Amino acid sequence: MIVKKTYYPKADDISRNWVLVDAKGQNLGRLASKIALVMLGKHKPDFTPGVDMGDSVIVINAEKIEVTGKKLDQKMYYRVTGYPGGLKEINLRDLLATHPDRVIKHAVKGMLPHNRFGRQLRNKLRVYAGPEHPHQGQAPRPIEEVLP
Repeated sequence: MIVKKTYYPKADDISRNWVLVDAKGQNLGRLASKIALVMLGKHKPDFTPGVDMGDSVIVINAEKIEVTGKKLDQKMYYRVTGYPGGLKEINLRDLLATHPDRVIKHAVKGMLPHNRFGRQLRNKLRVYAGPEHPHQGQAPRPIEEVLP
């Protein structure tokens, strides 16, 4: 009788890289889905669900992201202060003007699992409004090299 064993990657078997994404001129939703795919590790041939196999992602030029339709004025972001009547809302145009990094972080957060694993993965995302980033030492590869 032949017993086939299931492959389960060990911590030493996982290779983690850094990926650089330029958000200039990119569509928000399509870019966020690519980022989530890389953070989950689904682009790797030895992907295993529930195992942190993904790469760290650096996003630059977040302020130059594009959206289609009337989303700049109609898409709203909500948060609650915890006090009665403390519901705060801001539209996409104002959020891009004040904190453009939060727009991409929020979009990617919605495409990751909503559990402890997803919260762990969110620490791998770094978003910067301009073209500068302090992660040159990690030698990030462009996302075009990682995804076909």
